[in-house]
Amino acid sequence: MNNIITKEKLDKYFDVSKRALDMARVAFDEERLDMAKDFFNMAQSYYDDAKFFLETKKDMVLAFAALNYAHGWLDAGARIRLFKVNDSTLFTVDDEE
Repeated sequence: MNNIITKEKLDKYFDVSKRALDMARVAFDEERLDMAKDFFNMAQSYYDDAKFFLETKKDMVLAFAALNYAHGWLDAGARIRLFKVNDSTLFTVDDEE
């Protein structure tokens, strides 16, 4: 069965989300700074929740769900250009704009 959440799969998703957070953190749209910060803070909070669920609760399903929410906030922010990023490996954006 290929749809099982494994520690290796979670590690991969934690890595991708961490890299996306790091990239977004320094790419806020200065004209919409409050909204960019809000989207980023939501993403960071869900990322932190994912770590809590995995490390404290030992719940890989909730950790995986929280990671998906975290990345969803990052993708939404990138898509509406709150984060000035052009990396299609980490976000649902074009590589060049």
